Amino acid sequence: MSSLVIRSLRKNYGAHEVLKGVDLEAQEGEFIALVGPSGCGKSTLLSMIAGLETVTSGEIRIGGRLVNSVPPKDRDIAMVFQSYALYPTMTARENITFGMESRGVPKAERDAAVKRVAALLQIEALLGRKPGQLSGGQRQRVAMGRALVRDPKLFLFDEPLSNLDAKLRVEMRTEIKKLHHRVGKTTIYVTHDQVEAMTLASRIAVMHRGELQQFAEPHVTYNRPTNMFVAGFMGSPSMNFIPAQLTRADDRVAVTFPLADGGSAVLPLATDVAAERIGRAVVLGVRPEHLSRYDAEIHARKPGIATLSAPVEVVEPTGAETIAVLRFGALEVVGRFEPDSAPRMGERIRLGVDMTRACLFDPETQRLI
Repeated sequence: MSSLVIRSLRKNYGAHEVLKGVDLEAQEGEFIALVGPSGCGKSTLLSMIAGLETVTSGEIRIGGRLVNSVPPKDRDIAMVFQSYALYPTMTARENITFGMESRGVPKAERDAAVKRVAALLQIEALLGRKPGQLSGGQRQRVAMGRALVRDPKLFLFDEPLSNLDAKLRVEMRTEIKKLHHRVGKTTIYVTHDQVEAMTLASRIAVMHRGELQQFAEPHVTYNRPTNMFVAGFMGSPSMNFIPAQLTRADDRVAVTFPLADGGSAVLPLATDVAAERIGRAVVLGVRPEHLSRYDAEIHARKPGIATLSAPVEVVEPTGAETIAVLRFGALEVVGRFEPDSAPRMGERIRLGVDMTRACLFDPETQRLI
């Protein structure tokens, strides 16, 4: 059964169209991440699901019920905000139970709910403290506790980790994933952080300029992006885009593009999927981790590896890996290397390119071929 169904959803502010006919469906228990750059419409979409923004046209159904005109308090949802939105003069316990008290829930039932949620979030020792006495991560746990005591049909998260430092963000990401597995509620999670989306979501909805670009499982979104926007947005460093031409080489379809030394690279494709486009321009998409220092013994056992040489312009060690900027003709291409095989600045390196993982895009439509 679908917990959330969105059909042809539009939102206008005067003449400005923020959402342009979004269709999205979340199954019972799914974790859906809404991602995209600032201004793409993801937070507006979440606010419309919550009832905080009105619908210009289209439908929102929660648990099969049309909720376009239903007030937020009657939608059976719970929302966790970026800013925590805790009452500073109340203790953590009082913040968690405030909504239940307002609805007239008996004290015994409130106490049982707080006990259950506090154990789930491991905040039993924090219940007597006020928000000013809590760290950012502890405040976010309390905010999540306030949502959990509702036992709603739908959980909505609006960039809940963006105010935390990097280390705490990773820890809280793990906690949210554990929490979802334990509770099993349908969750819609807005984030600008693609790593959060990849690690948390069962499916990712990528948005751009008010339109849904792709809605798929994380591995599909990453490995088979529907267009160049999705390919460039998902992944850090982002996918390399290399203008090229489709040719034939040794009876195989290949991509050809100029190199820095005045020569050309000819990289055979792993399949003949685009054979009908021979002689036409394409854009070759290669992720940084699919470039490696060529090793004849290793790569001979791996099908679909093409080779070329390129000078190294910049090297950026990060500890677990090394990022290198390589020169492909007029283009700078980024590669991600193991520290033991990392290139040196100024070196000319022979590369192995995993063409089984490469993507081809139409330069006019920017869509995946």
